[in-house]
Amino acid sequence: MSPRLVPFFAVACAGCLSWHQGQMPGEPRDATYAALSEGGKALRVRYRDQGPQGAPVVVLLHGFASALETWAAVAPRLARAHRVISLDLKGFGWTDRPAGDYSPQAQAKLVLALLDQRGVDRFSVVGHSWGSSVALAAALAAPERVQRVALYDAWVFEDQLPAFFRWARMDGVGEALFGLFYKERADDRLVRAFFDPTMVREAFVEEVERALQRPGTVAAALAAARGQRFADLQGRWAQVKQPTLLLWGREDAVSWLEFGERLASLLPDARLRVFPRCGHFPMIEAAEASSTALEAFLRGEAVP
Repeated sequence: MSPRLVPFFAVACAGCLSWHQGQMPGEPRDATYAALSEGGKALRVRYRDQGPQGAPVVVLLHGFASALETWAAVAPRLARAHRVISLDLKGFGWTDRPAGDYSPQAQAKLVLALLDQRGVDRFSVVGHSWGSSVALAAALAAPERVQRVALYDAWVFEDQLPAFFRWARMDGVGEALFGLFYKERADDRLVRAFFDPTMVREAFVEEVERALQRPGTVAAALAAARGQRFADLQGRWAQVKQPTLLLWGREDAVSWLEFGERLASLLPDARLRVFPRCGHFPMIEAAEASSTALEAFLRGEAVP
């Protein structure tokens, strides 16, 4: 498309992306849903609750354009000694995609509502990438409930945002950009997220591409991108007093290590653990080492 046509396309696209609530084609047969309420409207949230019910609770929050399957290798391991609750955040996975607020604060409010419904008072929270901003927002919103915080390759600073997201804040322009490009080149984006490109197998790419076709996905992704107003939030991260573990891939090309170092210096009680030869997904590329570190941290032990 000619750059001269983009403004006209932006006007045409304003308000044209669709939302979705309710069942979607291809839902997993074993999926579990919570019926929550947001702004007086029903919201269906997919979640998974595993491990001993009386054990310490760990909540797992995935990143942007992802789902609870991010934790496929982590959750069963943690569930040997913890009650593990993972969920698809609003707009992603198999959770509803309604119009509304997709900021980290709004997502954190829904997480806390789910935990209330599940009878959970105190818990530790683990976030990946954009999910780390939701984890920190939850720690700020309910400091008396959050015991520990662990963040994988956190995405929590304004200067981490690409120009694509900044332009998308403009009415019409965001609809045009996401409508045209959000579903494109999923394979290239995935390869960039890994140190070892062979980790990005064809079946993985195909699953991501299928997820992009679910109704309401583009509208929800745009809303989540617009909700990343970290300039308004990052000044508050230093108020998170809980013990915090930052787990980071040394070669992360999505969320650079320098942001992990900045966050470690900002948080009052944080330790940064770096994994060599690893990109944006330490739970996959450094599965054994990162899971061992996380388990030790959650037990309150020295992190190896």
